[in-house]
Amino acid sequence: MAHPTEHPHIVVHSPALDGSRRVTSGDETLGIATHADDVSEILRLADLYVTDLEATDLIEWQGGGPDDWPGLSEHHGT
Repeated sequence: MAHPTEHPHIVVHSPALDGSRRVTSGDETLGIATHADDVSEILRLADLYVTDLEATDLIEWQGGGPDDWPGLSEHHGT
């Protein structure tokens, strides 16, 4: 059981078919991100301020890191 003063374990899940990624804390979905900036904003809204998404041990990236958003370039025309 986690100690109440510990930081929550945040998971950025593997990309969906459209490239979006679900962001969760435990069993709670915090939001859906389509870019690393979205992850920062989702965390900010949850009162978690992370300045470096890659360097923090608060976030577990599944299926790629903060630069991996496969499928979105086709949908956004880039």
